[in-house]
Amino acid sequence: MTRSFLLKLSGEALAASENDIISPSMLKAYSDEIECATNHKVGVAVVVGGGNYFRGTSLQSSGIERVIADKMGMLATLMNGLALTDFMRQKGMDVEIYHSSAIDGVVGPYNRDLAQTRLEAGDVVVLTGGTGNPFFTTDTAACLRAIELGVDAVLKATAVDGIYSADPKKNKDAYRYETIGISKVLEEELGVIDMTAAVLCKENNMPLQVVDSRIPGWMLKVIEGEPIGTIVHPDE
Repeated sequence: MTRSFLLKLSGEALAASENDIISPSMLKAYSDEIECATNHKVGVAVVVGGGNYFRGTSLQSSGIERVIADKMGMLATLMNGLALTDFMRQKGMDVEIYHSSAIDGVVGPYNRDLAQTRLEAGDVVVLTGGTGNPFFTTDTAACLRAIELGVDAVLKATAVDGIYSADPKKNKDAYRYETIGISKVLEEELGVIDMTAAVLCKENNMPLQVVDSRIPGWMLKVIEGEPIGTIVHPDE
């Protein structure tokens, strides 16, 4: 049976600096890592956020209704997904992009069975639009899609080397977990993923791995089972 992962990328992960909205160098870097997985016959689903453009909560604070703000955020994820898909297709990779609802002439609607078939073939599917509903983050969308598609684990790409007991920038006694149970993540509110996403993983036995995407070749390390980041088990 083909192995598969769901990769969660924040919108900010696609920006090389705070001054960027989206960076070709970052699109290439993630495309290279995903290509490594497909070269090893590992299917990859990618859920992208839209925070590099704006966040629904930020728009809400400016006076826009939350439901409308979240819909705008869903469109921002599509822009990121289209850019990442284009970079991968230029590399000759087999990629399909979906949105939580169809936009004629731009993107088709998410279809679990079609997406699962692509993953089983060792291809890539890019999933945009979050869950399609307001009030849910793309973390929750990532865990939901991972469970629906039956992947081996959710990989959350970050700019840190794992989960810490406290903010290491503020607490010199903070230590990094190599492994941790999802129950502890919830109890201590460690902020790895939002609470709804964490509960989904807990109730559906979905493993999560937080990886430092600044390390070249991190995807190969994950595939080969080398220690990298922090593994969050469904139960302690």
